[in-house]
Amino acid sequence: MVPFRSITWKDNRLILLDQRQLPHQTVYLDYRQATAVAEAIREMVVRGAPAIGVTAAFGMVLAAQQSEAATLDQLQQDLHRVAQQLLAARPTAVNLAWAVQRLLAVAQTGPLDDLRQRLLAEAQAIYAEDIEINRQIGLTAQPLIPDAASVIHHCNTGALATVVATRKDAPEFCRAPRAVRADRAGRPSL
Repeated sequence: MVPFRSITWKDNRLILLDQRQLPHQTVYLDYRQATAVAEAIREMVVRGAPAIGVTAAFGMVLAAQQSEAATLDQLQQDLHRVAQQLLAARPTAVNLAWAVQRLLAVAQTGPLDDLRQRLLAEAQAIYAEDIEINRQIGLTAQPLIPDAASVIHHCNTGALATVVATRKDAPEFCRAPRAVRADRAGRPSL
């Protein structure tokens, strides 16, 4: 089973799986503006704490790319304004706040000429870290799940909650290659 990604950064745009359309349709939406990313978070296009954090990080990158700031101070002001919009989109989302603060920390130092690239690198690092953290969760949990076990999920998990197969799904994706059955409701079953 090849896991899909709920979040993709490609050609200076953010592509999100519209989770509001699931399970009836698979729709991906393109985002090129930070304000639209904040709206996507608010409207629950993206769900799950890690996915929201990664989305917010790329929202900050879009804000930097859109900014017409000629000075470091002006760009920092633009980023702080967008940070407030992102934080207001889901005020209780811890990963969102953490990711926004991480990007703001990068923006505290110049020079301006490479700041946009450093912000993108930081967002990409958050993206990659999410994949690795959840792979490690899967590898740790894998020996705890017997071959004949069925795994029941009680919340938004897996690639929907993060960048790619994660947390509760991670043991399933990290197991030795074997068939993954689906129960009658279409849920993965081991």
